[in-house]
Amino acid sequence: MRDRLVVVEPRHARRVDPRTPAGRTAKPQEATAMTERPVTYSERHSIFDRFAGSVTRLAGSPWAFSIALGCVLVWALTGPIFRFSEGWQMVINTGTTIVTFLMVFLIQQSQNKDSLAVHIKLNELLAAHEQASNRVVAVEDLDEADLERLRTFYCKLSKLAEEEGGLKATHSLDDAEDLHARKVRTRSANRPIRSTR
Repeated sequence: MRDRLVVVEPRHARRVDPRTPAGRTAKPQEATAMTERPVTYSERHSIFDRFAGSVTRLAGSPWAFSIALGCVLVWALTGPIFRFSEGWQMVINTGTTIVTFLMVFLIQQSQNKDSLAVHIKLNELLAAHEQASNRVVAVEDLDEADLERLRTFYCKLSKLAEEEGGLKATHSLDDAEDLHARKVRTRSANRPIRSTR
């Protein structure tokens, strides 16, 4: 049985009548219509992808740790039998080296996939938020110099907020200083006037 993912997508764009107040839809029947399109996603996983995921999950289980600990204990207990020979030491060295070498690639594949999924989810949150800048979507693809510029910008936002007594600053690259100034003006206007008596 194949897993199915249903993607909902708009049939046409939302239409706004310029004669109506800003942001209101002209006619209810012109609101965005949605259609469902089934997408099969389980077939796209490669054999290696499924294998890596399974091995990574199993390697992190208590059973896997118990088996590994048992192997080490058996190896240590057989030391006196083999008189702690070089061959006895080579068994554990070779075994752990091979397992570690192979696990690095399996775990890295799973980490790459998980990291990509997290980036996609964060990109969706950024794209959905009205005041967030869409320029930071897929920011992980920028080079180090661009990332340093962004970090400097966000440090500046943090400093602005700190100077205003912890006032929350926006995270939009495009309107940050303007919105921050508006927040400060609004906060100042809403402060009660204290008497000087």
